[in-house]
Order: sequence, then structure tokens, then C-alpha cells
Amino acid sequence: MYNAKQIAEFFLARYGSTGSITPMKLIKLVYIAYGWYLGLTGSKLFQENPEAWKYGPVIPTIYKEFKAFRNAPIMWINNAEYTTGDETTDSFLDRIWSVYGSYTGTQLSAKTHMPGTPWFKAWNDVKNHNKVSLQMDHQEIERHYRQLAAGDVNQ
Repeated sequence: MYNAKQIAEFFLARYGSTGSITPMKLIKLVYIAYGWYLGLTGSKLFQENPEAWKYGPVIPTIYKEFKAFRNAPIMWINNAEYTTGDETTDSFLDRIWSVYGSYTGTQLSAKTHMPGTPWFKAWNDVKNHNKVSLQMDHQEIERHYRQLAAGDVNQ
């Protein structure tokens, strides 16, 4: 299992030199990778749980690490050879980029805000019932991405 920062660094090292990765986009990509990995394998890609924040699912450590960039692109030295150390994981993350990399952070945020998504369910539950925890249920995330894989829902 990885930590969330390793996954973020993978995207930045391989694709960050294009100047297209803002903190919001990075956070959403890491979350989407987490969701797809969980939905396809039943295992977590990294231990940290995503949280439901106003603007979508957030990985707190990634937010804290890159918030200084605000809305600006995160400039990163390109290293297309960067690896997680596992060819299968690298291929999986490259596939996430090939599907979602052309979207902006705002577009990815809109995808994660759609009705029925894990964030939508968590955020609306909190908002309507004043619950304290904004932790997203990993079982709900897994269920959602399994349904996506089966073609039962859209994202």
C-alpha cells in the first residue's frame, strides 16, 4: 500500500511538466485513483481516507502539501520514468491519467459532485443532519466505483 503523497508525486513527476495540474486537479486525480483502485481490487490504494469538503472529496495531506499553489499549476520537474516500484500500479495510474488527465480541476470536481456519488451522499448527509465527521465511507466509494466499472452509473 502506498501513501497519498506517493500517488500525487507519480502524477506530478510523469505529467506535471505540462503545467496542467493545479492543486484541485491533483486532489481529484488522487481521489479518483483511490476510488477506481478500491472498486476494481477491493483494496485501498493508500491508507488515508478521503473527506467530504464543500468542493468535493479531499485527501487532507495532499491539500496541505500543495495549498500554497492556490489555483496555479504545480510546476514539477518532468520525470516520465518515475515509478511507484510496481509496474501494475504504474500502468493503473497511467490509465487514470489517460482517462481523466485532460479534465481541469473544476471539471473533475463537477464529476465528483454528481448526485449519487460518494461525496454527494456524504456531504448532503452531513449538511442535512449536522453530523460532525466528514469522513467518506470507503465501502460507499468501493460500491460506487464497482458500479462505474460495471457501467451501472456515469461519471
